[in-house]
Amino acid sequence: MKKNDISSRRDIELLVDDFYNQVRKDAILGSLFENVYKINWNTHIPVMYDFWENVLFHTGNYAGNPMQVHLQLHLKHPLKSVDFSKWINLFIETVDLMYEGEQAEKLKQHAKSIALVMHLKLFQ
Repeated sequence: MKKNDISSRRDIELLVDDFYNQVRKDAILGSLFENVYKINWNTHIPVMYDFWENVLFHTGNYAGNPMQVHLQLHLKHPLKSVDFSKWINLFIETVDLMYEGEQAEKLKQHAKSIALVMHLKLFQ
């Protein structure tokens, strides 16, 4: 059965919701988000909608600095390479389960690039 491509903010919202539901269930990532960084999900999730919508559709509705945020988290509790691998693999799996097409591929490429840059900056 052919899946739809990502074509709207609503698609991004569904993806982000499913992805973070998986993150919360994951022993490593869930513990980092919940117990170490104490993420406020009510604040975090809408920011992620804006972030990924901007990444894919260039909406301009995200003005944060993800590198700075992750650097602060890293200083609080150092991230590990395995954390990045787990995050990107789970993100790609979630995209693949839900969508297929040009935009889905583009989103996965952006996610890989973002993870790589963050990894390089945090661990050099």
